[in-house]
Amino acid sequence: MLSFPDVDTRDPHAVGARIRELLRGIESKGDLSLFDAVFEDIGLMFNGQFGDYRRIDLGYHDLQHTLQASLCMAEIVAGRDIARAVPVLTWRQIQLGMVAILLHDSGYLTTSADGGGTGAKFTYTHVLRSAAVAASQLPRHSVRPEGIEFVVNAIHCTGPSANINKLEFKSESELIIGAAVTTADYLGQLAAADYPDELEILYGEFKESDDYQGIPESDRSFSSAEDLIRRTPSFWVDFVLPKLEKDFRGVYRYLADPFPDGPNPYIRAVENNMKIIKERIATLAPEATSI
Repeated sequence: MLSFPDVDTRDPHAVGARIRELLRGIESKGDLSLFDAVFEDIGLMFNGQFGDYRRIDLGYHDLQHTLQASLCMAEIVAGRDIARAVPVLTWRQIQLGMVAILLHDSGYLTTSADGGGTGAKFTYTHVLRSAAVAASQLPRHSVRPEGIEFVVNAIHCTGPSANINKLEFKSESELIIGAAVTTADYLGQLAAADYPDELEILYGEFKESDDYQGIPESDRSFSSAEDLIRRTPSFWVDFVLPKLEKDFRGVYRYLADPFPDGPNPYIRAVENNMKIIKERIATLAPEATSI
Protein backbone atom coordinates (compact mmCIF):
# COMPACT_ATOMS: atom_id res chain seq x y z
CA MET A 1 0.00 0.00 0.00
CA LEU A 2 1.20 3.51 -0.76
CA SER A 3 2.33 5.81 2.03
CA PHE A 4 0.64 9.05 2.99
CA PRO A 5 0.98 11.40 1.26
CA ASP A 6 3.01 10.92 -1.87
CA VAL A 7 0.58 12.63 -4.18
CA ASP A 8 -0.32 16.32 -4.36
CA THR A 9 -3.97 16.48 -3.24
CA ARG A 10 -4.27 19.92 -4.81
CA ASP A 11 -3.85 18.27 -8.21
CA PRO A 12 -7.01 16.46 -9.39
CA HIS A 13 -5.14 14.71 -12.20
CA ALA A 14 -2.53 13.31 -9.81
CA VAL A 15 -5.15 12.19 -7.30
CA GLY A 16 -7.31 10.62 -10.00
CA ALA A 17 -4.33 8.72 -11.38
CA ARG A 18 -3.37 7.41 -7.94
CA ILE A 19 -6.93 6.30 -7.18
CA ARG A 20 -7.14 4.45 -10.49
CA GLU A 21 -3.82 2.77 -9.69
CA LEU A 22 -5.16 1.61 -6.33
CA LEU A 23 -8.41 0.37 -7.85
CA ARG A 24 -6.56 -1.43 -10.64
CA GLY A 25 -4.68 -3.26 -7.92
CA ILE A 26 -8.03 -4.71 -6.80
CA GLU A 27 -9.38 -5.55 -10.24
CA SER A 28 -6.93 -5.04 -13.08
CA LYS A 29 -9.59 -5.14 -15.79
CA GLY A 30 -12.48 -3.68 -13.79
CA ASP A 31 -14.69 -1.09 -15.46
CA LEU A 32 -13.80 2.38 -14.12
CA SER A 33 -16.19 4.30 -16.37
CA LEU A 34 -18.56 5.25 -13.53
CA PHE A 35 -15.73 6.47 -11.30
CA ASP A 36 -14.19 8.39 -14.20
CA ALA A 37 -17.50 10.04 -15.10
CA VAL A 38 -18.34 11.16 -11.56
CA PHE A 39 -14.73 12.22 -10.91
CA GLU A 40 -14.99 14.48 -13.95
CA ASP A 41 -18.41 15.74 -12.87
CA ILE A 42 -17.27 16.69 -9.38
CA GLY A 43 -14.29 18.59 -10.76
CA LEU A 44 -16.56 20.55 -13.07
CA MET A 45 -19.11 21.16 -10.31
CA PHE A 46 -16.56 22.53 -7.84
CA ASN A 47 -15.09 24.76 -10.55
CA GLY A 48 -18.46 26.22 -11.56
CA GLN A 49 -18.47 24.55 -14.97
CA PHE A 50 -21.40 22.20 -14.52
CA GLY A 51 -24.98 23.30 -15.11
CA ASP A 52 -26.14 26.02 -12.72
CA TYR A 53 -23.61 25.21 -10.01
CA ARG A 54 -21.42 28.08 -8.89
CA ARG A 55 -17.73 27.61 -8.17
CA ILE A 56 -17.18 26.34 -4.63
CA ASP A 57 -16.66 29.35 -2.38
CA LEU A 58 -15.44 27.63 0.78
CA GLY A 59 -11.88 27.54 2.03
CA TYR A 60 -12.18 24.38 4.11
CA HIS A 61 -14.75 22.14 2.42
CA ASP A 62 -13.24 22.72 -0.98
CA LEU A 63 -12.31 20.41 -3.84
CA GLN A 64 -9.05 19.48 -2.14
CA HIS A 65 -10.93 18.06 0.83
CA THR A 66 -13.00 15.88 -1.49
CA LEU A 67 -9.82 14.70 -3.22
CA GLN A 68 -8.15 13.95 0.12
CA ALA A 69 -11.14 11.93 1.31
CA SER A 70 -11.46 10.11 -2.02
CA LEU A 71 -7.81 9.09 -1.95
CA CYS A 72 -8.19 7.79 1.59
CA MET A 73 -11.29 5.83 0.58
CA ALA A 74 -9.41 4.16 -2.26
CA GLU A 75 -6.57 3.27 0.10
CA ILE A 76 -9.02 1.70 2.57
CA VAL A 77 -10.70 -0.54 0.01
CA ALA A 78 -7.31 -1.44 -1.48
CA GLY A 79 -6.06 -2.30 2.00
CA ARG A 80 -9.10 -4.50 2.65
CA ASP A 81 -8.41 -6.31 -0.59
CA ILE A 82 -4.78 -6.92 0.32
CA ALA A 83 -5.87 -8.19 3.74
CA ARG A 84 -8.53 -10.42 2.17
CA ALA A 85 -11.01 -9.00 4.62
CA VAL A 86 -14.55 -10.31 4.87
CA PRO A 87 -17.13 -9.60 3.79
CA VAL A 88 -15.55 -9.31 0.37
CA LEU A 89 -16.70 -6.18 -1.45
CA THR A 90 -17.89 -6.59 -5.00
CA TRP A 91 -16.39 -4.42 -7.71
CA ARG A 92 -19.74 -2.67 -8.12
CA GLN A 93 -19.91 -1.90 -4.39
CA ILE A 94 -16.43 -0.44 -4.51
CA GLN A 95 -17.36 1.75 -7.47
CA LEU A 96 -20.50 3.00 -5.73
CA GLY A 97 -18.47 3.67 -2.59
CA MET A 98 -16.06 5.80 -4.59
CA VAL A 99 -19.01 7.67 -6.07
CA ALA A 100 -20.36 8.31 -2.57
CA ILE A 101 -17.11 9.82 -1.31
CA LEU A 102 -16.78 11.96 -4.42
CA LEU A 103 -20.27 13.38 -3.90
CA HIS A 104 -20.37 13.46 -0.09
CA ASP A 105 -19.79 17.23 0.15
CA SER A 106 -21.49 18.30 -3.08
CA GLY A 107 -24.23 19.75 -0.87
CA TYR A 108 -21.98 22.72 -0.14
CA LEU A 109 -22.30 23.77 -3.77
CA THR A 110 -24.77 26.53 -4.56
CA THR A 111 -26.67 27.93 -7.50
CA SER A 112 -27.99 31.44 -8.09
CA ALA A 113 -31.30 30.26 -6.60
CA ASP A 114 -29.56 29.90 -3.23
CA GLY A 115 -29.05 33.64 -2.94
CA GLY A 116 -26.20 35.37 -1.16
CA GLY A 117 -23.62 34.06 1.23
CA THR A 118 -21.44 31.03 0.66
CA GLY A 119 -22.17 27.34 0.70
CA ALA A 120 -21.10 27.37 4.35
CA LYS A 121 -24.62 28.43 5.29
CA PHE A 122 -25.70 24.90 4.41
CA THR A 123 -23.26 23.26 6.83
CA TYR A 124 -26.03 21.61 8.86
CA THR A 125 -27.98 20.46 5.82
CA HIS A 126 -25.17 19.67 3.41
CA VAL A 127 -25.52 15.89 3.86
CA LEU A 128 -29.14 15.98 2.73
CA ARG A 129 -28.21 18.28 -0.12
CA SER A 130 -25.34 15.97 -1.14
CA ALA A 131 -27.72 13.01 -1.19
CA ALA A 132 -30.05 15.05 -3.40
CA VAL A 133 -27.21 15.80 -5.83
CA ALA A 134 -26.44 12.08 -6.03
CA ALA A 135 -30.08 11.19 -6.60
CA SER A 136 -30.45 13.79 -9.35
CA GLN A 137 -27.16 13.26 -11.19
CA LEU A 138 -26.45 9.52 -11.05
CA PRO A 139 -29.27 8.48 -13.41
CA ARG A 140 -27.28 10.31 -16.10
CA HIS A 141 -24.67 7.61 -15.68
CA SER A 142 -27.15 4.75 -15.86
CA VAL A 143 -27.06 4.09 -12.11
CA ARG A 144 -30.26 2.27 -11.24
CA PRO A 145 -32.44 3.11 -8.21
CA GLU A 146 -30.87 0.43 -6.00
CA GLY A 147 -27.41 1.81 -6.79
CA ILE A 148 -28.54 5.35 -6.03
CA GLU A 149 -29.99 4.18 -2.71
CA PHE A 150 -26.63 2.52 -1.93
CA VAL A 151 -24.77 5.79 -2.57
CA VAL A 152 -27.28 7.90 -0.64
CA ASN A 153 -27.05 5.59 2.39
CA ALA A 154 -23.26 5.91 2.37
CA ILE A 155 -23.48 9.70 2.16
CA HIS A 156 -25.92 9.76 5.08
CA CYS A 157 -23.27 8.03 7.20
CA THR A 158 -21.05 11.12 6.99
CA GLY A 159 -23.22 13.43 9.06
CA PRO A 160 -21.51 14.18 12.41
CA SER A 161 -24.73 13.39 14.25
CA ALA A 162 -25.50 10.29 12.15
CA ASN A 163 -25.68 6.96 13.96
CA ILE A 164 -24.43 4.36 11.51
CA ASN A 165 -25.83 1.62 13.73
CA LYS A 166 -29.35 2.93 13.21
CA LEU A 167 -29.17 3.40 9.46
CA GLU A 168 -30.75 0.70 7.32
CA PHE A 169 -28.31 -1.33 5.26
CA LYS A 170 -29.22 -4.24 3.03
CA SER A 171 -26.03 -6.14 3.80
CA GLU A 172 -22.88 -6.11 5.92
CA SER A 173 -20.96 -5.11 2.79
CA GLU A 174 -23.09 -2.00 2.39
CA LEU A 175 -22.43 -1.07 6.03
CA ILE A 176 -18.69 -1.52 5.49
CA ILE A 177 -18.82 0.87 2.53
CA GLY A 178 -20.64 3.44 4.68
CA ALA A 179 -18.04 3.00 7.42
CA ALA A 180 -15.20 3.39 4.91
CA VAL A 181 -16.73 6.54 3.39
CA THR A 182 -17.10 8.16 6.80
CA THR A 183 -13.65 7.07 7.95
CA ALA A 184 -12.14 8.55 4.79
CA ASP A 185 -14.06 11.78 5.34
CA TYR A 186 -12.63 12.20 8.84
CA LEU A 187 -9.08 11.02 8.22
CA GLY A 188 -8.72 12.76 4.86
CA GLN A 189 -9.13 16.14 6.51
CA LEU A 190 -7.61 15.55 9.95
CA ALA A 191 -4.44 14.07 8.48
CA ALA A 192 -3.93 16.86 5.96
CA ALA A 193 -0.69 18.78 6.47
CA ASP A 194 -2.53 22.12 6.55
CA TYR A 195 -5.26 21.00 8.95
CA PRO A 196 -3.91 22.98 11.94
CA ASP A 197 -3.79 26.11 9.79
CA GLU A 198 -7.35 25.74 8.52
CA LEU A 199 -9.22 25.56 11.82
CA GLU A 200 -10.02 29.27 11.77
CA ILE A 201 -11.42 28.83 8.26
CA LEU A 202 -13.53 25.92 9.50
CA TYR A 203 -14.86 28.06 12.34
CA GLY A 204 -15.87 30.71 9.81
CA GLU A 205 -17.99 28.12 8.00
CA PHE A 206 -19.73 27.12 11.24
CA LYS A 207 -20.33 30.77 12.10
CA GLU A 208 -21.88 31.58 8.74
CA SER A 209 -24.23 28.62 9.07
CA ASP A 210 -25.18 29.60 12.62
CA ASP A 211 -25.80 33.19 11.51
CA TYR A 212 -27.88 32.02 8.55
CA GLN A 213 -30.08 29.91 10.81
CA GLY A 214 -30.32 32.57 13.49
CA ILE A 215 -28.92 30.28 16.20
CA PRO A 216 -28.44 32.20 19.46
CA GLU A 217 -24.86 32.65 20.61
CA SER A 218 -25.55 30.54 23.71
CA ASP A 219 -26.66 27.56 21.59
CA ARG A 220 -23.75 27.49 19.16
CA SER A 221 -21.25 24.65 19.09
CA PHE A 222 -18.29 27.05 19.18
CA SER A 223 -18.11 30.55 20.62
CA SER A 224 -15.01 31.53 18.65
CA ALA A 225 -12.22 30.20 16.47
CA GLU A 226 -10.08 29.90 19.61
CA ASP A 227 -12.79 27.81 21.24
CA LEU A 228 -12.83 25.43 18.26
CA ILE A 229 -9.03 25.16 18.32
CA ARG A 230 -8.95 24.42 22.05
CA ARG A 231 -11.51 21.65 21.66
CA THR A 232 -9.96 19.99 18.63
CA PRO A 233 -7.62 17.57 20.47
CA SER A 234 -10.51 16.23 22.58
CA PHE A 235 -12.64 16.04 19.44
CA TRP A 236 -10.08 13.63 18.03
CA VAL A 237 -9.55 11.56 21.17
CA ASP A 238 -13.05 11.50 22.61
CA PHE A 239 -15.23 11.60 19.49
CA VAL A 240 -13.48 10.60 16.27
CA LEU A 241 -11.21 7.80 17.52
CA PRO A 242 -14.01 5.89 19.31
CA LYS A 243 -16.18 6.17 16.21
CA LEU A 244 -13.39 4.96 13.95
CA GLU A 245 -12.80 1.99 16.19
CA LYS A 246 -16.35 0.90 16.99
CA ASP A 247 -19.04 2.54 14.87
CA PHE A 248 -16.95 2.47 11.70
CA ARG A 249 -15.79 -1.10 12.33
CA GLY A 250 -12.09 -0.24 12.58
CA VAL A 251 -11.68 -0.04 8.81
CA TYR A 252 -8.96 2.57 9.34
CA ARG A 253 -6.70 -0.34 10.28
CA TYR A 254 -6.53 -1.31 6.60
CA LEU A 255 -4.48 1.85 6.06
CA ALA A 256 -1.55 0.23 7.90
CA ASP A 257 1.45 -0.18 5.63
CA PRO A 258 2.07 -3.06 5.58
CA PHE A 259 -1.08 -4.60 7.01
CA PRO A 260 -1.63 -5.56 9.80
CA ASP A 261 1.36 -4.47 11.89
CA GLY A 262 2.90 -1.69 9.86
CA PRO A 263 2.60 2.00 10.73
CA ASN A 264 -0.64 3.75 9.86
CA PRO A 265 0.40 6.92 8.00
CA TYR A 266 -2.99 8.59 8.43
CA ILE A 267 -3.12 8.07 12.18
CA ARG A 268 0.48 9.24 12.48
CA ALA A 269 -0.32 12.38 10.50
CA VAL A 270 -3.37 13.13 12.66
CA GLU A 271 -1.38 12.64 15.85
CA ASN A 272 1.30 14.99 14.54
CA ASN A 273 -1.36 17.58 13.74
CA MET A 274 -2.80 17.26 17.24
CA LYS A 275 0.69 17.83 18.67
CA ILE A 276 1.01 21.01 16.62
CA ILE A 277 -2.44 22.18 17.72
CA LYS A 278 -1.66 21.51 21.39
CA GLU A 279 1.54 23.52 21.08
CA ARG A 280 -0.45 26.42 19.65
CA ILE A 281 -3.06 26.13 22.39
CA ALA A 282 -0.28 26.44 24.97
CA THR A 283 0.59 29.87 23.55
CA LEU A 284 -2.98 31.17 23.84
CA ALA A 285 -4.06 33.33 26.71
CA PRO A 286 -5.58 31.32 29.58
CA GLU A 287 -9.32 30.81 29.31
CA ALA A 288 -11.41 33.08 31.50
CA THR A 289 -12.96 31.25 34.43
CA SER A 290 -16.31 32.08 35.94
CA ILE A 291 -16.72 32.45 39.69
